[in-house]
Amino acid sequence: MRATTLALLLSPLLPSVLVAENRTRPNIVFILTDNQGAWTLGCYGNKDIHTPNIDRLASDGIRFTRALSSNPVCSPTRATFLTGLIPSQHGVHSFLDPKFMMGPEAYNTLAEFTTLPQVLQKEGYTCGLSGKWHLGANLTPAPGFSFWVTKPDGSTKEFYDQPIIENGQITIIPEYTTDYFTRRGIDFIQANQEKPFFLFLAYNGPYNLGPMMSRPARNRHAPTYKDKPFPSFPRDTMHPWQHANKSFHNTQTAIERCASETSGVDDGVGKILAELDRLHLSENTLVIYASDQGWMGGQNGLWGMGDHTRPIGAHELMMQIPFIFRHPKHIPPGQTSDVFVSNYDFMPTLLGYLALPKATIPTSPGRDLTPFLLQKALPANWQDEVAYEMENTRALRTDRWKLIERHPNGPHEFYDMTADPQERFNLYNQPGYGHEQAAIHTRLHTFFKAHTNPKYDLWKNGTSKASLHYTKP
Repeated sequence: MRATTLALLLSPLLPSVLVAENRTRPNIVFILTDNQGAWTLGCYGNKDIHTPNIDRLASDGIRFTRALSSNPVCSPTRATFLTGLIPSQHGVHSFLDPKFMMGPEAYNTLAEFTTLPQVLQKEGYTCGLSGKWHLGANLTPAPGFSFWVTKPDGSTKEFYDQPIIENGQITIIPEYTTDYFTRRGIDFIQANQEKPFFLFLAYNGPYNLGPMMSRPARNRHAPTYKDKPFPSFPRDTMHPWQHANKSFHNTQTAIERCASETSGVDDGVGKILAELDRLHLSENTLVIYASDQGWMGGQNGLWGMGDHTRPIGAHELMMQIPFIFRHPKHIPPGQTSDVFVSNYDFMPTLLGYLALPKATIPTSPGRDLTPFLLQKALPANWQDEVAYEMENTRALRTDRWKLIERHPNGPHEFYDMTADPQERFNLYNQPGYGHEQAAIHTRLHTFFKAHTNPKYDLWKNGTSKASLHYTKP
């Protein structure tokens, strides 16, 4: 850990109610991208892809360097951001089937829970979505939202001439969808600038998957990246577990496409920040930037996320997401923290920062990260670890160790992340590591025993709201 983090942990415990009496609750802009590894951004060390606006956002606030998603695909992680619950609690274990998004079987997979927009609407916020939903019943606004611009599907086939839902109607728009969702987000901000608002700006980029990765990008950044060498993308031999994405694995066109779409998202961030400045809203607006899950672009011979390998993968870069908070004059600028945090910490943190009751998300494993945002003290019992699950695969990551177990018969993995950060040497059941492996095994099972809902616990014959990729025994 950084020295500043250690100082926080060793400080006396202070109160966590952090909305000062002399200011109103801030507006909230939550920018969520699709399939974006933190390593692709300049502020996370990438020297090949230009992201000046996201980098500025990070320098103006706090950047968590070890934020991991609780799942490696979009529907489960979006459900977690909006409920504070993990997949074995909310039941969305994988990406949602198209039939549940549009048509006679469509339904909102979060209907049984109190979601973040519902909580905020009750507190006087106007809530709007501009971008990808992928949680069911896409044609109509989910509870809490009064502004609703989204996609009829979950995957992205291209970024031009794509179908968009607005006012309950599907229209094909020729505009670059990243620009379109930015523009409609700005429309929402302008219309609601006089009252507290929550904008969920859920880009469907950069995406980095599917047949489009074999086609060149068309946005303004494409010429910039043409024929660049991109040393940040390792050209490793394809891993034997790679199951999908083989046709464009390590290809120059796919790498250029990733870079172009990433910079396209950065353009959108810049436009949002500029509009907040123009309307004099920046100081009273909390901006959060994150991705739904991580993404791999050749590291260890892997391309994509956990659902693109067999067995289902749990590599660190499939989970590592950008996680940035900015609120000028309230969150001190220039901060980084390397504690382990998760997307299941997002909703508890937002409610804590706004001084709203956390009882609205019962049994959430999430923690309130507000003390980190404001450089206050943490509880003495802080556990620096995060958990992960996709279908039959579960993992626990601590500062040094990482255990991956697959129900019921493996294969299992165990890594010393200090000595082997790229996870190349599987120590599971190797001599000399029995004590450490057993200790992490106990912590992993203790976590899931405390938080799973038996109805959705796949390790105990529970059900899933989405189709599964692994074969049940």
